[in-house]
Amino acid sequence: MALMNSMKVTSFAHFRKQLKTVWAQQQGAARPCSMATCTHRNRNTALHPLWQSELSVPGGTRQSPINIQWRDSVYDPHLKPLKTHYDPSTCLYIWNNGYSFLVEFEDSTDKSVIMGGPLENHYRLKQFHFHWGAINEWGSEHTVDSRFYPAELHLVHWNSVKHASFEEAIMEDNGLVVIGVFLKLGAHHAGLQKLVDALPAVKHKNTLVEFEVFDPSCLLPSCPDYWTYAGSLTTPPLTESVTWIIKKTPIEVDQDQLEEFRMLLFTSAEEEEKRMVDNFRPLQPLMNRTVRSSFQNHHLLNIETRPSAHTHQSSP
Repeated sequence: MALMNSMKVTSFAHFRKQLKTVWAQQQGAARPCSMATCTHRNRNTALHPLWQSELSVPGGTRQSPINIQWRDSVYDPHLKPLKTHYDPSTCLYIWNNGYSFLVEFEDSTDKSVIMGGPLENHYRLKQFHFHWGAINEWGSEHTVDSRFYPAELHLVHWNSVKHASFEEAIMEDNGLVVIGVFLKLGAHHAGLQKLVDALPAVKHKNTLVEFEVFDPSCLLPSCPDYWTYAGSLTTPPLTESVTWIIKKTPIEVDQDQLEEFRMLLFTSAEEEEKRMVDNFRPLQPLMNRTVRSSFQNHHLLNIETRPSAHTHQSSP
């Protein structure tokens, strides 16, 4: 009962109310051509019903996600390495909330925290979740030089030094820190597989299962480099309370693992099935913000990480 009560008071209760008013028939996505303009057009056509009508924060100037322009990011030599200390025993359960699946953590103590990087305080891990596309040409919320990835991981943390609860922190400046990690097609990810194996149990909306002893640090790339900027939640209430830390290097997952994400459903067991795909928010304007980097900008010399002149999407 305590577990279910915890689920009910989570901040995503606001989000679920929004969803009830905007559900519509999910449209299938046509496979796009390889040009960047086609990818953008088809990705926008595939928008989740939540984002097909105007939904924004009045006067908001720090909305997320954004397109990170590599050459325009500013190297900040004062940015420290990000430190993560996650206790696998604090993992509690997996929950299909009707938009993504959340892996929730016990956050009443400082057992699972991050520190360093651009942060003045330590932040407790609350949950992590993913965003992904119906096909591999898109799915990530953030982009780098207009390049999409098939999926993006978000690890959500809150400032327990300044705030009494996660629900309070989401409404305040610097209340949250979200680590973003891109997923690209490649080798099988052994650490992710335990999570993938549990997904069929939460296929339908509002299903929840226990998920114990999982270390999310296995989902972080070994490369310490990152971008950081001031932004917002990418689901309602869209509050501008987030310090984003976007890892430069993606992790690799294989096609079968991504397909298990796409087998989940937006709908409950008694409803007509709608596949859980394209659950990302459209890109938002940068406005007058600066994206800082923890690494020096060698973009023009780095051929391997630079997108092709002819294609801007990830490929296997």
